[in-house]
Amino acid sequence: MSQQKISYKNTNNGLTMSAYLDLPTNFDENKQYPALVITHPGGGVKEQTAGIYGRKFSEHGFITIVTDASYQGESGGEPRQLENPYIRTEDISSAIDYLTTLPYVDNERIGAWGICAGGGYTVNAAINDKRIKAVGTVSAVNIGHMFSKGWLGDQNMKDAMGFLQFGAQVRTKEANGEPIEKMPMAPFNKEDVPYADLQEAWEYYRTDRAQCSTAPGYGTARSLTQLVTYDAFNLSEVFLTQPLFVVVGSIAESKWMSDDLMKRAASENKQMYIVEGSNHMKLYDIPKYLDEAVAQLAPFFKEHLGVAELIEA
Repeated sequence: MSQQKISYKNTNNGLTMSAYLDLPTNFDENKQYPALVITHPGGGVKEQTAGIYGRKFSEHGFITIVTDASYQGESGGEPRQLENPYIRTEDISSAIDYLTTLPYVDNERIGAWGICAGGGYTVNAAINDKRIKAVGTVSAVNIGHMFSKGWLGDQNMKDAMGFLQFGAQVRTKEANGEPIEKMPMAPFNKEDVPYADLQEAWEYYRTDRAQCSTAPGYGTARSLTQLVTYDAFNLSEVFLTQPLFVVVGSIAESKWMSDDLMKRAASENKQMYIVEGSNHMKLYDIPKYLDEAVAQLAPFFKEHLGVAELIEA
């Protein structure tokens, strides 16, 4: 396996995207390979959990591309740390556009995988983009429902109206020259949240466990005007027809979102695998749980995308 740091032009917004392209062991540029688009969590970057999974999947014979989102990490765009869900979804299709320009990628064998909000974005991309032939998620989060229904899914959606009002006020202030307003994408302090999953998110993003200089852990508050009303699984009961494999921890407080995905997806081939003893965050980087997830997902992608039958380019 070899990793290349690359850049390419986003066909949706013209920004320069920064990514890792991981190539399988014994890569031969004269053959064609299946490929996976790997999408990071909200507030994350390619150097963190998405990059780990990208390397792991390449060890199983896939070409993988792990891209920093538009406006985030080392990708271009202003304002920095914009978390517009519609742009995040289009980033996935733009990565596929790039893959189709590579002669050693088989355009008929492209899959997509995402973790946390990246899982939700991946599902949304697959609903819209049928070049995606198989879909995998780990600790999937429907980020719109996270804001409108709360981390546990027990919040009345009308209670999220304040988020919309705040986002609108921020946009007006910024349009009139005031500084960009920030909101946490991971807790600024461990005690800021009562939920075990999110307390561990503080540890992951704010300590040496996975802290990264290009992932400041905040988003733009203006993004609330898109996030609150977004449904990553919108029309999945009609248009999410690709094979689907969902991985979630048995004690993840966010599991209800993976359950909702399984219930709503139109896919005739859909499976859920529960990693016993794992919560939401342990699947990010703890080898015991991460390796178990890959051990389930790799055969799924091999079944639907293939790896052994390499095709002459």
